[in-house]
Amino acid sequence: MAFGSYFNVQNILKKIRINVDKTNNGSREETAEKLQTINKNKKLIPMKKEKLIFWSATTIIALFEGVMPALTSQTEMAKEGIQHLGYPAYFGNALVIFKVLGVLVLVIPNLPKRMKEWAYAGFAFDFIFATISHGAVDGINGETFFPLIVFAILAVSYIYYTKLNGNQV
Repeated sequence: MAFGSYFNVQNILKKIRINVDKTNNGSREETAEKLQTINKNKKLIPMKKEKLIFWSATTIIALFEGVMPALTSQTEMAKEGIQHLGYPAYFGNALVIFKVLGVLVLVIPNLPKRMKEWAYAGFAFDFIFATISHGAVDGINGETFFPLIVFAILAVSYIYYTKLNGNQV
């Protein structure tokens, strides 16, 4: 999806180049000069660094919370993991459904910001309670802190989401 916005900017620049060529009667030097001015002012070039960080973090969340659970939720290991933590079997299925829906909300552009805020909140609760569950059942170990690492990646995604889309909900 990050590449789509890049190609969209390239198409916009091509259209500007064509329009500038028409207004300048085809003078390449003036066209190049105007395009450099546009690039310096960054009016049309998106915040590449911010988008790269946002989409990298969001992709990691999508893989860990959408793709992996959807592909592995019915394995014996996943079922034993849910049971080991003391949850009923149906809880794992419901959790997978909500994780996949949350990932879809995060990665589909132009959905209402309030929906995205709820998805971020849902994942935050998921990671916090996963940490608590692992800590309560297994004690303090590596599995206890892994959800907090993914939570930090989620926080990066959220911070850059608000930078790219403004703070308004």
